[in-house]
Amino acid sequence: MPEVTSPAQPVVAAFDFDGTLTRSDTLLPFLRRLLGSPTLLWVLFVCSPWLAGYVLRFISNHRAKAVLLKAALADRTVAEVERCAQAFVRDVLPQQWRPWGLQQLVQHQQAGHRCVLVTASTSPYMHLVGASLSVDAVLCTEMEVVDSRYTGRMVTANCHGEEKVRRLQAWLAAEYGTAQPELNAYGDTKGDLPMLRLAQQAWYREKPWKAS
Repeated sequence: MPEVTSPAQPVVAAFDFDGTLTRSDTLLPFLRRLLGSPTLLWVLFVCSPWLAGYVLRFISNHRAKAVLLKAALADRTVAEVERCAQAFVRDVLPQQWRPWGLQQLVQHQQAGHRCVLVTASTSPYMHLVGASLSVDAVLCTEMEVVDSRYTGRMVTANCHGEEKVRRLQAWLAAEYGTAQPELNAYGDTKGDLPMLRLAQQAWYREKPWKAS
């Protein structure tokens, strides 16, 4: 159970999403729900040179993801995507929750701590996820909207690795100024380690973690 600290020091709990609060990645299941399996397979085929380049470390995570999201989201209306996102959060995510991670989130909330999702997953559904979990903020990969349609372009860097630290530090500065809340952080991949290093207390794959 998260440690209860002095009321004089605020506590913030930062959670990765995919693999930490859920059992697996959620982007492809969301895109499958939005596009349908045949169209998603076609999108993955079109994007396969960039996706393979990422796997082989020739292309950055940001670039590969940008290509995939452009192909999947460009010119889709906000209304269409939001309807899909609402159904995804309502019908699909309940089967995806990881019990331990969700328990930690609820315990932090019950202790009066502020909770933040810090995730590479994308804004079309992550803000709805945040609302469903009653978290205080969602720091995710934000997508561009022009004239009520998605352009398929990111308007932030992919919220992964060091970008998680930059986004979280900016949020902490905006909320607390020069004050230093105690930070608890939860993650499950190497991309979460920079955020875990920032924390006073950290958990990696459901176990306490300290930077070596």
